[in-house]
Amino acid sequence: MTIRRIDVGPRMSDIVIHNSTVYLAGQVGEGATVAEQTRDILAKIDTLLAKAGTSKSKLLQTIIWLDDMANFAEMNSVWDAWIDRANPPARATGEAKLAAPKYKVEIIVVAAVD
Repeated sequence: MTIRRIDVGPRMSDIVIHNSTVYLAGQVGEGATVAEQTRDILAKIDTLLAKAGTSKSKLLQTIIWLDDMANFAEMNSVWDAWIDRANPPARATGEAKLAAPKYKVEIIVVAAVD
């Protein structure tokens, strides 16, 4: 069994790789709108996945938290433009109070790595 941690901080790692599976910490983004935050988060996810040696085409599972389910369509408009349609992950979306009031979206992903 191998576990590799990347960008380790005092509270968490941004990336944990266990065998052939990549786990990313929950990602939040900057911006005033759900769409802006979602775009920022997805760009961060692309960067972190590349750092781990994989890409969005290898996503296995995604969990999306919204501060308000009324923002579901706005988030999906950005998600649908980004996702690899040939390889969509299993996905759940729910509503939650996020870490700070400025955050409207948080996305957690698990991916495979070659």
